[in-house]
This record gives sequence, C-alpha cells and structure tokens, in this order.
Amino acid sequence: MVYDTIGNIAIIKFPKISLKEKKELAKELLAKHQNIKTILEKTEKVSGKLRTYKTKLLAGKNTQETVHKESACLFKLDVEKCYFSPRLSNDRLEIAKRIKKGKVLCLFSGVSPYPIIIAKRTPASKIIAIELNPSCYKYAKENKILNKIGDKLEIIKGDAKTKIPKEKFDYIVMTRPQLKETFLKQAFKASKPGCIFFYHGFAKKIEDIKQEIENQAKLSKKKIKFLESWRNGDIAPYTYRFTLVFKTLN
Repeated sequence: MVYDTIGNIAIIKFPKISLKEKKELAKELLAKHQNIKTILEKTEKVSGKLRTYKTKLLAGKNTQETVHKESACLFKLDVEKCYFSPRLSNDRLEIAKRIKKGKVLCLFSGVSPYPIIIAKRTPASKIIAIELNPSCYKYAKENKILNKIGDKLEIIKGDAKTKIPKEKFDYIVMTRPQLKETFLKQAFKASKPGCIFFYHGFAKKIEDIKQEIENQAKLSKKKIKFLESWRNGDIAPYTYRFTLVFKTLN
C-alpha cells in the first residue's frame, strides 16, 4: 500500500485486493494517524492538460478539499481538480534557494506552490504565475491571500503558449506536466541574457532531456549552458522526473 498525504487527506494506491480489504486497511490507517481525516483511493491516473484524476472515498470525511502546509506556507486545493505533489516539496525548496533578485516567471503553476514559496523565501522583486486549469487558478488566488503575498505575485489564467507577458525575466520555472510539448520556444522569447531556467523533464536518461533542450535552443537561436540537475523520483517503471537547471548566454 502506497499513499501520499495532502493536508489531512491520504490518497492511496492499492495492489489488487478486494474492496473489503481496502476499507479495512483504510480504517486502520485512519485510526493510526490523527492528522488524517479522509482516505481516498486513486481510481485513475493523472490525465489531460488539466492534470486531473478521480478518487473513491474509503474512510473518514467525504471531501476532496484540504489545506496542505509546506515550508511555512498554506495551499488550499481540491485533490481531484488540482494536481499537487507533496513529493516535490524538496524540489520547491531547492529551486527557491537558487533564486536571487530579479523577475521570475512560473509556468504550469497549479495552485501556486512554487510561486508562493519563491515569494516567501527569496528576494525576487516580481513573480508571474501562469496556469491553465480554472480550478487551480481559483485556489491560487485564494492561496495568494492566505499566505499574505501581496502585489509581488501576479497570477494569470490561460495557456503558457499565449499568455506569457512580453517582458523579459531573470528566472523561468517550468514545472511541466508530462506532455510532448516543451514550451521552450515561448519561454526562450521571455528570457534575458543570463536567464536561469528550472525545467522538469521526463525520460529514462537525463541525456535525452538535455538533447531536447539543446535542439529547441538551437531553433530559438539561443546559446545555453547546463548548470546542474537532480532527480525527482520515478513516474513509471524506468521513467524519471528530472529538474534541469540551465542558463541562456545570449
């Protein structure tokens, strides 16, 4: 039995066992952990551009909405309507550690965990977050108020292909979903010389992602330099999520 805890909701992936066995295990988990109030079974994989999935209630309060606490920040969300991975908490901190003064663009920002942690923990002067999912956008606006961010963070609803502002940025955070589209063409247009990118890629080998980035940089007439990278766990057998950090040289 594998589960993630988001706020006071536990979302479980079960092996092939009966519904009765699942409910018994869920009740045991509920009794063992006082901080968990709801136990849901994930009944389908994350899918589509909006990154949503369905769940089934196994024990506890019948709700999909919760408030998750991370890095002294609060994130309200509906777990079915908004993709949120507590497993990326270290990734969010690692990226925030590397951001100094300047303007930050966050694409695919969800309920704004990356933008809000960056706003709270870095001297960045301005952060713009772009999110397509209307539910995530709604919660992101609430989370901005919940965390008392103020005017430092602007949240834009829409597609990253068309909603990136014409201004130039010092940092671009691309916590991409697992899609074929890289969105690098649009992001490179918004980058200053020396802009640092934080890019999520999915592959068996990190070299494949680097090649993909280099190919798009060449098409965009950008020279780049890779700085560092780290792995953010596996998303399928022998397929991993990586964070690649690179900067533009022109």
